[in-house]
Amino acid sequence: MSAPPLASGPEGPAALRPLLDTVLDALDSGRRARGGPLPTGGPAAVAARLREAVGEVLPDHGDPEALRTLVHALAEGAADPADPLCAAHLHCPPLAVATAADLAVSALNPSLDSWDQAPAASALEALLTRELAHETGLADAVVTTGGTESNQLALLLAREAHDGVRLVCGANAHHSLPRAAWLLGLPEPVTVPAPTGTLDLGALHSALSDLAGPRGSLLVAATAGTTDAGLIDPLPEIAGLCAAHGARLHIDAAHGGGLLFSERHRDKLTGLEAAHTVTLDLHKLGWQPVPAGLLAVRHPRDLAVLKQHTDYLNADDDTAAGLPDLLGRSLRTTRRPDILKIAVTLKTLGRSGLGALVDQVCARAREFADLVRAHPGFELHDRPTISTVLFRPTGASDDAVAAVRRGLLTDGRAVLGRARLADRLWLKATLLNPDTRPDDLAALLKLVEGSTPL
Repeated sequence: MSAPPLASGPEGPAALRPLLDTVLDALDSGRRARGGPLPTGGPAAVAARLREAVGEVLPDHGDPEALRTLVHALAEGAADPADPLCAAHLHCPPLAVATAADLAVSALNPSLDSWDQAPAASALEALLTRELAHETGLADAVVTTGGTESNQLALLLAREAHDGVRLVCGANAHHSLPRAAWLLGLPEPVTVPAPTGTLDLGALHSALSDLAGPRGSLLVAATAGTTDAGLIDPLPEIAGLCAAHGARLHIDAAHGGGLLFSERHRDKLTGLEAAHTVTLDLHKLGWQPVPAGLLAVRHPRDLAVLKQHTDYLNADDDTAAGLPDLLGRSLRTTRRPDILKIAVTLKTLGRSGLGALVDQVCARAREFADLVRAHPGFELHDRPTISTVLFRPTGASDDAVAAVRRGLLTDGRAVLGRARLADRLWLKATLLNPDTRPDDLAALLKLVEGSTPL
């Protein structure tokens, strides 16, 4: 029996071409079998269909149809972010050009733990991370798996730069921030109220005054694009308070960072440049396949704490001879060059192309909010700041709102999220599909209306 073909090397392209046809055909057949944004039946039914499709996981003899079978099963059981009625989370439909670039990464399989495993990829990462950091007004950036890793890394850099730090964050902050404080052994975070969904400035001023300590001993985390409603904290005012109280500033812009590409919306991020660290996620408002996260830093020297030495990867004589040392660019060792898909996207679309996508989804969110506001059967929480719209059936209880969402999920008809704000439960539509049309928005609202008990 001959060995299975490799994805790279001289025979790689010939081996991959027919397999790509198989994958694309199976993706299409799975999508058609699903017939909507989500598989029907709920968790038990989806799991049962998958088990039947997979059969024996590790058979004694291989199955030449395994690729087709499993890709079909995955697509049939997927929540498809490219479907206009799949609008629950910060879960974007990836661009085709970015996905194609990701295939090249998978085929070549570079690993960014030493230059001799990824010569061009390491140079591309160094070039692109600096450029993206400059977009935020900062100096350098490192690639991460997303907001959770970026936020944890931001706390780590603050702790090491100031020999300990205490986190001060809003009640609206992402859950990864207090979790990172716990993982890093930091004191219990100070949580500042966010009664309107954004951090309360008066309460922050009081907290910083009460906690007065050595410069840099406090780390304030602000949010540019909350998970629940896409709201942006008052960044310039928070930056001013941090400067006055000698506190370090981290801004979690995992959600809203993509607004930087839009001439129309980038001013919503004024104040970002005052941060010491900024979290970005381009697998949200950047239309990248997961993962595509970054942490930008004001002072590149802060990254020195990540430096590790192991002779087989970054021997002193190799670095003295000019081989780049990559171990100080991440908490991870083995990691793929996720920067390629980002670079291909930036080069292909340019600032205007990416900005047009941002503008499109923000416009669709405003249109959806207008539909909700004009409908007597629905209540709108507020006008969207980015592309998230919170709404609920008029007069419905929280239990009824939750039941409407679960009913749509079980039937596979629509994917909506949920958010609790102002002590009420809201349905959440996060519009990240630039191909969504006005009639899709009307259909989504009609589905919710038809699922609401009288």
